[in-house]
Amino acid sequence: MSHTPVDSSAAPTVLSVQDLHLSYGSNPILQGVSMNLRRGEVISLLGPSGSGKTTLLRAVAGLEQPHAGQITIANKPVFNGAAGLEVAAEHRNLGLVFQSYALWPHKTVFDNVAYGLKLRKVSAAETKDRVSDALKNLGLGHLADRYPHQLSGGQQQRVAIARALVYNPPVILLDEPLSNLDAKLREEARAWLRELIIRLQLSALVVTHDQGEAMAMSDRILLLNGGKIEQQGSPTEMYARPNSLFVAGFMGTNNTFKGRIEERRADDICLRFGDSTLWGKRCGAQEAQAGAEATGVVRVERIHLADGPGPNRIPMELVTSMYLGDRWEYVLDNGSTMVRAHGREPIAAGPRWVEIPPEQLWVFA
Repeated sequence: MSHTPVDSSAAPTVLSVQDLHLSYGSNPILQGVSMNLRRGEVISLLGPSGSGKTTLLRAVAGLEQPHAGQITIANKPVFNGAAGLEVAAEHRNLGLVFQSYALWPHKTVFDNVAYGLKLRKVSAAETKDRVSDALKNLGLGHLADRYPHQLSGGQQQRVAIARALVYNPPVILLDEPLSNLDAKLREEARAWLRELIIRLQLSALVVTHDQGEAMAMSDRILLLNGGKIEQQGSPTEMYARPNSLFVAGFMGTNNTFKGRIEERRADDICLRFGDSTLWGKRCGAQEAQAGAEATGVVRVERIHLADGPGPNRIPMELVTSMYLGDRWEYVLDNGSTMVRAHGREPIAAGPRWVEIPPEQLWVFA
């Protein structure tokens, strides 16, 4: 799924995190994380298990206590390590959607959504109006009197989101909001959730481990690695211009070539692996010198099968063709490296030529 990014560059900041540090005992989890979320913007926190993404979300929510740094929500400081300030979670006025949905099984949909308003002593008449509006916005108006066990997984998810939105919080926090849904429902739900976010101009911070989900739903992605932000940017920037081997490997489906640099001409690099060589482009911050070990990365969709030898082509053996519904995937091997490529029809096993455009092969030293 693709979407037109929301232009929020001039919008006010609704959430600011500055130089946040958090450790469990002697184990550092967040190591100086800084980020800003603007009104109407969606930021996804992406990264491998243990990278700190959920801890960052919970620290913003007030469910984890950092050791240093600052958090500001809607221009109100809610945490300042140096000043000893920490506002309790229930006073941060955030909308929270947990992975488990955390619905009360003995309460109706209406009462689940109304729960936060009742805690805030909102009048019964205003509660009824606001809950009805929230349920209507999420297509749940006809389910107000049902109980969670009478709902599908997708409906339960919408109830949890309605509960988070009902008091119009400045920021909504979503922790793996689609992980409990099956694959087909996940695709439908992320499209629906993105449409809802745009329609209601929500400001959202989303934790996900699914890079496809992050790319589909986000205006910006923060990729965490070891408690630090490895790179941040729009989905297009993160996918097309990775600044490290970690980012290139985490975003997208890739083929990798491990070898040595045989020649360098400015940012053009000739990479040798086994008996083959390919030209590519230098990427990353490290200098790349002849003789140095290096890794080439190319997206699976950027590799093509060719009809014979030529520039930046290597001979490989096609092992099998696999049908994926919307395309075929070819598995090729040259004895030291296996690669995958995509095409529109099955191809018989046997010797083939593989072409990789030099600008599509990123070389990290």
